[in-house]
Amino acid sequence: MKIIAIISSPRGKNSNTLKLVNAALDGVSAAGAEAEIVDVAKLKIKYCTACNVCHTTGVCPIKDTYNEVLEKLLSADGIIWSSPNYMTNVTAQLKTLFDRSPRVTHEQLFDGKYGFSLTTAGSRDVNFVLDVMNGFMKMCGGKFTGGVGCTMAQGPLGMEAAIGKSYEMGRDLVEAIREKRQYPEQEALHHAWREGFRHVIIANKEEWPHNVDHWITKGWL
Repeated sequence: MKIIAIISSPRGKNSNTLKLVNAALDGVSAAGAEAEIVDVAKLKIKYCTACNVCHTTGVCPIKDTYNEVLEKLLSADGIIWSSPNYMTNVTAQLKTLFDRSPRVTHEQLFDGKYGFSLTTAGSRDVNFVLDVMNGFMKMCGGKFTGGVGCTMAQGPLGMEAAIGKSYEMGRDLVEAIREKRQYPEQEALHHAWREGFRHVIIANKEEWPHNVDHWITKGWL
């Protein structure tokens, strides 16, 4: 079993969010799964140009490291998303990765995968940032098991508690994958999304042949 952890803080080793990620990966390892960190803040991922080539051919034509990251994500059983709170959102580095992934959404390529999210902030609300990351996982067809957030205003005890929760989240992610845990509410949302987006796929069948072929293969068309 392989778990990929995406980190996106430009602060590198000084990142508070990285402390949560490392604790989560300790939990993943303790549960017997393999883990790998991908630091998108260190990679050269350019902005999406909305060229739609990925919907036509299945491959983004921009020459950078995005396709390499996507390959890692698609080969993983589980994904840990992480980002500090930057202006009440994820970092620009992570948002760029999300923006480059319309094919992942259109084709629901995280179907069958599990994930959760981690964030830290100075003193502001952390739930919105967790919702952005878990929302992306859900929008791409995956299931999310929860999230952990901590503000620096909570002090050392708050961080200590968040580290402990992150460790348990890592262990639980592995167990969720092993038992193929069901989340009926999320699955209902996936079904409703596909029912709605099915009409968009049909309307663009000439322009999005790769998307159409994928939907036919999955039995959604």
